[in-house]
Amino acid sequence: MSTPLASPAVVNPPASTAGGLRRLVPRSLFSRVTLIIVVGLAIAQLLTFAAIRYERDMAMRELMMIGIERDIASSVAILDRLPAAERPAWLEKLERRNYRFVLGGMAEGVAPQSLLSQQFATAIVDAMRPFEIVKVGQVARPPEGLQIQVRLHDGSSVVVHAMRVGMPVSSWVMWVLVIQLLVLAVCAWFAVRLVTRPLAELAAAADDLGPDLKPQKLAEEGPTEVAHAARAFNAMQQRIGGYMSERVEILAAISHDLQTPITRMRLRTEMMDDEHDRTKFRQDLDAMNSLVREGVTYARTLHGATEPPLRMDADALLESMLADYEDAGKTVHLEGKAGTPIVGRPNAMRRIVMNLIDNALIFGSDVRVRVQAGDGQLAIAVVDNGPGIPPDELDAVLKPFYRVESSRNRSTGGTGLGLAIAHQLAMAMGAELKLQNRPEGGLEARLTMPTRIT
Repeated sequence: MSTPLASPAVVNPPASTAGGLRRLVPRSLFSRVTLIIVVGLAIAQLLTFAAIRYERDMAMRELMMIGIERDIASSVAILDRLPAAERPAWLEKLERRNYRFVLGGMAEGVAPQSLLSQQFATAIVDAMRPFEIVKVGQVARPPEGLQIQVRLHDGSSVVVHAMRVGMPVSSWVMWVLVIQLLVLAVCAWFAVRLVTRPLAELAAAADDLGPDLKPQKLAEEGPTEVAHAARAFNAMQQRIGGYMSERVEILAAISHDLQTPITRMRLRTEMMDDEHDRTKFRQDLDAMNSLVREGVTYARTLHGATEPPLRMDADALLESMLADYEDAGKTVHLEGKAGTPIVGRPNAMRRIVMNLIDNALIFGSDVRVRVQAGDGQLAIAVVDNGPGIPPDELDAVLKPFYRVESSRNRSTGGTGLGLAIAHQLAMAMGAELKLQNRPEGGLEARLTMPTRIT
């Protein structure tokens, strides 16, 4: 009866390991470049120190192999020529850091195991001839220490305790190495800062430019490449500002020039005999006039937010807005409070919230404004019970002249600029406007803004 083979288990490395390693890597360019340079220099410095120490150790080993066996042989010869009674007094005089002598006794240990110990023992034995070598043993203490038993001419024994001594390293050498690494780290920090600071300033200037098109002129100084990049960025800011100003002026001129023919057409419409045609023409003229006004307003929001930040009571502002809607016969409910004054742009905030409420009133019957504050943020959500927006069009409706249903006429669909204007104003004041469908039905337009705008 055959036993089925079990399928081999496939072992995959956990994805969390790679993710954990990536989280340990610094995110900023400054930190990464500094880390690479400092670690690279430290490794190079340590490799250089290791190579120098290895070379000195090899040189000292050669010197020790050349000189120590002669010194030991000379010391053994001296002990051999001294009377037996005088030998103990000479042991301390003949002792050195890497060898000493013991009168009498037997050598301990086993035959030398390592190649270096064998070479060391062979050199000593060869230098002490013609003395008789009784035994050569290697002991554990000191590490790779040798005990060599030598028989003198009078028949007595002398045990030589020899050991290899490594290269001595002064404590100040390690301190110098640490100081060198610190100096290299500081120099690397300054070098990387010199390279990355212009990039940070360029990014900050680009962020500050934003939708309001308020140029922040960079200092055209420093290294040649940095100064050239600053000059190019400043020129780009000026060109963009000029293009936007020119576009706003063109739209303003078109709007001004269209007011006259629209007014003449309105007067002629009033002189028409057919009431039905007069009503239709009047609606078309109102839509055209609204489109012109909204277009110029949108262009001005692109040009920037010139309103200075002011300290304001957001709760009072919202209550006054909803009171205006109530006076116009439209019910909008307010839920929640900001609680404390904020620093912002009241006119821009009023325009954003009004556009959101107007859009909610077109498609919903139950419109509510919900206010939440906390963590330095103020969130104002306008919710309705309308049909909502298809998920794939939530971002598209923030573009100018885009309407969800192209079949709608202007009376129900508007100009397609209300949400676009609100979106541009939110960006200009450093806020975020996000649309999402509600699970229970309807749309939620959430404006999240800092409680202190600079």
